[in-house]
Amino acid sequence: MSIEFSDTTNNDGILQQVRNLMRVDATQWPTQRVVNSCNNWLDTLTGYAIGADKRFQWDDTNHTKLPIGTTNLVASQSDYSFLTDEQGNSIITLTRIDLLQNDGTTWRKLERFDQADTDEALQQVYASTGQPEYYDKIADNIIRLYPTPNESETAGIKFYFQRTPSYFTATDTTKSPGFSPLLHRGFIVASAYDGALALGLSNLQALSVEIQREERKMITYFSDRNKDDHSVMSAKPFSFR
Repeated sequence: MSIEFSDTTNNDGILQQVRNLMRVDATQWPTQRVVNSCNNWLDTLTGYAIGADKRFQWDDTNHTKLPIGTTNLVASQSDYSFLTDEQGNSIITLTRIDLLQNDGTTWRKLERFDQADTDEALQQVYASTGQPEYYDKIADNIIRLYPTPNESETAGIKFYFQRTPSYFTATDTTKSPGFSPLLHRGFIVASAYDGALALGLSNLQALSVEIQREERKMITYFSDRNKDDHSVMSAKPFSFR
């Protein structure tokens, strides 16, 4: 079952269990230190979730908006950056780009292009303007359109992405990690380990064993989650012609 960040009634929230596992009080390991450790573990889980399977579009369940956004298509502008979503979360990577067609109602998926896909000078690739057909990821959250747009369109680019998790704050109480409940104990162990390391506690070695167990659990969980999805290898030709 889900574990809340703080539960002073039953003393079984993440905060309370961390201190119990460390055998310390709030003075020795303050709430903000637990928050910092939990957020570091959130980053660890997020990085692994995104990297483990490119076909599984993981997102923190605490986010209240879907990881989809739109931006204006601007005539003669080929480069676009997507740094944050509408709630200020950092965009880690883009997963898909759709373009609004000239009729103003139909959307079309743009094909992915990489600089390594052509032997031509990049300045010669679609040198003239037109309706974009391809995009190149210059960085995780920056793209270049080919050809360069010849028209502007309000909210003409729809982008799909993966982003940073929903972080904890020191005032959180009922908030639970935005991951499967099967992984919630890892937040307790990770924070207790950080505390034992910082304070030089005698149970550091035992907690080291526990955090390795949680890491293995994380790896197993993300490697087995998509049992209804079967990978099929196929070749796809690519050409600018």
